[in-house]
Amino acid sequence: MDIQLKKAFLALYDTFKSEDAQKTDRLDKWRNIEPESAEFLSLLIKTKNAKKILELGTSNGFSTLWLAEAVSHNQGEIISIDIERDRTNKAFENLKQFELQSYVELLTYDAGQYLADTTLDFDLILLDAERSYYTGYWKDLERLLDQSESSILVVDNVISHEADVEEFIAMIDEQKFKKVVLPIGAGLLLVCKE
Repeated sequence: MDIQLKKAFLALYDTFKSEDAQKTDRLDKWRNIEPESAEFLSLLIKTKNAKKILELGTSNGFSTLWLAEAVSHNQGEIISIDIERDRTNKAFENLKQFELQSYVELLTYDAGQYLADTTLDFDLILLDAERSYYTGYWKDLERLLDQSESSILVVDNVISHEADVEEFIAMIDEQKFKKVVLPIGAGLLLVCKE
């Protein structure tokens, strides 16, 4: 990644973090992925030559910027889903600012419904949404991982919010899937077929 672009992404992160510091309600905050986690995902996409990405939990598009920059090298595309129209609009503004909007299809939609309906294959799925829904998502995430030999699921906040994701992680069948927690950012869980 171009060093100036990386600096611009990091400056944007600092702006969003300052905005979050002014808010008291957790649901009003942007709750962006940490830059080191975003950079790891970018590297993973580039080295895996991932072309089809699903992001569940767009927020303001900070993580989406990193994903889009990475897939721009692979002629790939991202489907990014958030249930709040204002967040989808903010994400589009941020992507447009960096001329990365052409790599992303932003959907204002229910993530659980999208997972239940989709038959697409994804090289990488980023799950960074409301953690209380994760156990309900697992059946369809499992199906998506099963239908593609090389698909990988990445789940954010598994160290910082360990209790919130404990039940979800316990649902993952270790006979079928490899899983590892990486101490990057707020903690990333990686899951792929065994």
